[in-house]
Amino acid sequence: MALSDSPPEYAVEAFLASLAQQQGSPHTLSNYRRDLEQFLHYHQSEENGPALTHWRALTRKQIRHYLACRHQQGLSPRSVQRHLSSIKSFLGFLQQQKVLETNPADGLRAPKSAQLLPKPVDIDQLQQMLDQPVNPAVTGNPQIVELRDKAMLELLYGCGMRLAELVGLDLASVDFDQEQVRVMGKGRKERLSPLGSKAALALKNWLAVRKQWLRDDQEVAVFIGQRGRRISPATVQQRVARAGRDAGITDRLHPHRLRHSYASHLLESSGDLRGVQELLGHADISSTQIYTRLDYQYLAQVYDKAHPRARRKKSQDN
Repeated sequence: MALSDSPPEYAVEAFLASLAQQQGSPHTLSNYRRDLEQFLHYHQSEENGPALTHWRALTRKQIRHYLACRHQQGLSPRSVQRHLSSIKSFLGFLQQQKVLETNPADGLRAPKSAQLLPKPVDIDQLQQMLDQPVNPAVTGNPQIVELRDKAMLELLYGCGMRLAELVGLDLASVDFDQEQVRVMGKGRKERLSPLGSKAALALKNWLAVRKQWLRDDQEVAVFIGQRGRRISPATVQQRVARAGRDAGITDRLHPHRLRHSYASHLLESSGDLRGVQELLGHADISSTQIYTRLDYQYLAQVYDKAHPRARRKKSQDN
């Protein structure tokens, strides 16, 4: 069946199949599917007007009305933005396939969402948590799970990794000689992250016992569970939260909070926004700017030292 003559459901499946061929992540594909199925269900419901029989019949007004309804139903501005992004991508695909002449979602904007950032963990608290020795087992050997968890914590905070980046890390991506880790970031973009001495030591200690959980010598994941398979994101989140509770850290500790702490602490110490942008793997520096928590006093000091008008004012006062 030609895509131009197919029912709306067929076009959605064709779009998702195209994304899968482009090696889109399972999480991204799941989000697209959920968003588009909800969008289609809305326009095929009798209470929202005549059922949509073809995407050529979709209007800009209908898209705007759908987004407004989702927002009124309590969907957060960030989620509405994601829905709109999914719709734009899908309709853009149909435009490329000559099913649509124009993309009716072009130029539409979702409501702005407040940038809510996790609170950075106090440096001393983090140091204390990470410096805790691994508890020995009854046999006198360190607990394997604790060695793994310590390595995960060191990489999350020491390298600023995202949760998906940590879970997806492979053995071949770790280079102890060059003291660096090759990280696969968003959009399958690679970056090199420096591997600090503490993180390197924790990682070596974990890799030395990792084989005790292996069931398949072909497993390439750095971090695995007791069944010998690549660790799940949910398990990482649970173990990080537990480590935070055990260390007495206020508010729930999670991987992104460690990444945020990594960025905030680097910026507070260096003030090098461009450098931190590269380390975080941000394509746009505006994404890095939201991590800055430099106080006004620090910024004022930078101004006094660097701005020519500030220097002139001081010289006139003396």
